[in-house]
Amino acid sequence: QVQLVESGDGLVQAGGSLRVSCVASGRTFSSYAMGWFRQAPGKEREFVAAIEWSGGNTVYASSVRGRFTISRDNAKNTVYLQMNNLKPEDTAVYYCAASNTYPAMGVSTYAYWGRGTQVTVSS
Repeated sequence: QVQLVESGDGLVQAGGSLRVSCVASGRTFSSYAMGWFRQAPGKEREFVAAIEWSGGNTVYASSVRGRFTISRDNAKNTVYLQMNNLKPEDTAVYYCAASNTYPAMGVSTYAYWGRGTQVTVSS
């Protein structure tokens, strides 16, 4: 069982940066691949980025590649999403999730989810 708690919600202007974090409970964090998803009002939850167990491999949605960076610190049971050059269309609730597989880009491939953190980008 893994419990995930996101933090780092905020309101930023377009072109700005923000980092969101996700802390996992339990001692098996390093055995999970981790992912970030987002969900805007009226839209389905969509994949943003994923990172494999050791942090050596990552994968991104095309809409964020080159602007967002996912990373993890297994000693701190934490996964991060650094978001640069933010756009109004990045506005959403951002969720972190844990999976037993990598690469995992589908919602159904993640077994554990956080409750989300709001990111709002103004134009």
